[in-house]
This record gives sequence, structure tokens and C-alpha cells, in this order.
Amino acid sequence: MTLDPAALRDAALRPIAEKVLAEERLDATDAAVLYGTGDILGLGAIADFANQRSNGRRVFFSANQHINPTNVCILRNTCSFCSFARIPKEEGAYTRTLEEVFEEASQAHGMPTREFHIVGGLHPKLRLEYYTDMIRGLKERHPGVSIKALTAVEIAHLARIEKSSIEDVLGALREAGLTSLPGGGAEVFGPAVRFTIAERKLSGEEWIEVHRTAHRMGIPSNCTMLYGHVETVDDRIAHLIMLRDLQDDTGGFLTYIPLAYHPDHNALGRELGREGSATTGYEDLKNIAVGRLVLDNIPHVKTHWPMVTPAMAQIVLSFGCDDVEGTVVYERVYHEAGATTQMHMQYHDLVDLIRRAARKPVERDSLYQVVRETFEDVAVPDNGGAGVVGVA
Repeated sequence: MTLDPAALRDAALRPIAEKVLAEERLDATDAAVLYGTGDILGLGAIADFANQRSNGRRVFFSANQHINPTNVCILRNTCSFCSFARIPKEEGAYTRTLEEVFEEASQAHGMPTREFHIVGGLHPKLRLEYYTDMIRGLKERHPGVSIKALTAVEIAHLARIEKSSIEDVLGALREAGLTSLPGGGAEVFGPAVRFTIAERKLSGEEWIEVHRTAHRMGIPSNCTMLYGHVETVDDRIAHLIMLRDLQDDTGGFLTYIPLAYHPDHNALGRELGREGSATTGYEDLKNIAVGRLVLDNIPHVKTHWPMVTPAMAQIVLSFGCDDVEGTVVYERVYHEAGATTQMHMQYHDLVDLIRRAARKPVERDSLYQVVRETFEDVAVPDNGGAGVVGVA
């Protein structure tokens, strides 16, 4: 793939394209230009070039299953953007027994599942042992499946409950069979934003330190940013640079996932008068592309198809994205906030979605090790491409 800066419609993008061609790092001023440009196709061309230079036309996906053991959370009344959490006796509150978790996970039998993605609320009474027994039990029942579990916020919560250190909690989880950490709970690191949408959650610096500790212990992780609520462009840029700085220090981030805020069924959406709306496709494309260009040291950028729709997941593959998430099986967190996509996607449909975007599907595990790259044996029903959009 080639990139011609002179062909870009927005002249302000041309020196940035030159820096990308020369593999020079972009600074905060460059990032502001990227967010401010009206040349969305030019921005996409630069990000697509940067991605294909590293990943070619490969697009990764995982055969995974999401498990949410509890939605009971002590931050129910202060995380105003969240639609998933409940207080203990609130309608809809639940906490799974370990046997119920194992029963839900049993759907992996006979399926190509290779990852359990486990996150939940900050339950006031669930101890570390609940999670280590869960991970150990899942590994015993599904020895070939990786465990990506517990956000930095959950790790810090367990450390407080156990009156222990972050390192001790991570060590116990790793001994039980933990493979990696998800990237949730980052939201936006800016103090004013966190005070508004997540007052009692970990600070940005504390989130960074949990991941720094995990990386130092050899536990890789993902990272995220929640966009489309009260944050400014400057907040987004500062957040991305904090992630990039940590990656410079540790190299422990596997992928970056920009997460679109969903405003239904939460206090923030009601306060902003945003219920029934969503981020625009324009915002979704920009946040993927800017993330790819600013985070030059993080190898992958992932979209979350249940959040942005399968059609948009195809389009962002031309804007710097190289991962479409996975089969998921049962997604609760974003559907509580108004997502209208399906709860899961069949393995063959993911392969088909990527192929119809003129990209090469690659199944990966939690650590981005290649599982398979050929899919001639995967039968794809002839549905005329229903629900997906081909992108040249």
C-alpha cells in the first residue's frame, strides 16, 4: 500500500502523513489536527497505511465467550455512565455461584472457544478466593481455553477487600490460571471527566499503575478509552499519550480498544438528554484512526462489533483497525446500555464478515498468537451477506 501526502484534501494532514511515512512519532498538536480534520477519508488513508505497514491485510478475531459473574457493584450510584451495575437488592441484581458460572461456560464444549473474557461489578462481599476458584475450575474443565479476566478496577477492589497488594492479588490470579487482563475501567483519565462520570473509581494514574504492575509480572493486558460523553478532544489526547507512555516503559499492552459510550438506561444519558442516541459513525471512525496513529507502539487496534454494529466494524478495517473482537456468545454490558446488535456472532459469520471487507481473517488466541489462517473448511451459509456490508 502507498500513501501520497499531496493527494490529501486537507493540507493540514500532509505534514502528518509525511511523519507517518518517515515513522516519526506524532505529538499532541498532531493529534489535535487529526481530531479536527474534516477530511475523514484522508485521515482513514493515513491510518490504514500505518496499520497495513504492520499487519498487512490481516484482521484478527477470537473464538471467545464473555462471562459476567455479577452485576452487583459498590459504584452503582457514582458511575453515572454505567447501565450494567446494580446494588445488592435492586431489581435485576444477580451473582452467579461457581457452579452457575461453570454451567454457562459449558457452552464452550464442542465449540472452537479459546478464550473466556470475564468482567463484572465490584461486589462488596466476593473475596479473591471466589475468582481464583472460578479461574482454576474453568481451566480444569477447559484446559485449552485462555482466561482474560478482571479489569484494573476489579483488581484494586479485591486488593482493598483482602487488605493486600495489587501484586499479591495478581500473583494469586496468575497462579490460578489467569492469562491476561482486559482493558476496561480506563474510561477517560482526565480528573474532571472522572469526577463527572465515575467519581469513586480508580484515578487514571491508579489504573496505569495496576497495568504497570501486571506488565512487570509478565501479565499482558489490553487498554481502552470510553469516548462520546463529556470528554474534550484534549482529554482524549492526554489519555492516549498516557497509554503510549506506559507502553514505552513496559511493552505490555496487546491492543487498544476505543469504546463508544451508549447513553440508554443510565444517569449520564438522562442528564445529557442523550437517551435513544449513539455516537456517530464519524466519531467512531475518527477514534479508531487517531488511536492507530498516536499509539504507534501498541501493535493492534480492536473494534467491538456488538457496540458499533457489524457493518461499522467492517468499515473501520479501512481506518486503522485490525481486530473485530470475537464470537462473544453473550454480551451483557453494552446491551444493558441500549446496544441493539445480536448477543453473539457465529464463528463462520465472523470469517465471512472479514472476507466481505476484502481482508484476510486470522483467528488468534488471547496473546495474539495465530491459531489458524486458512478457513476452507468453514461453511458459510448463503444468506446474501445479510447483516454485513462489503467494503473494497
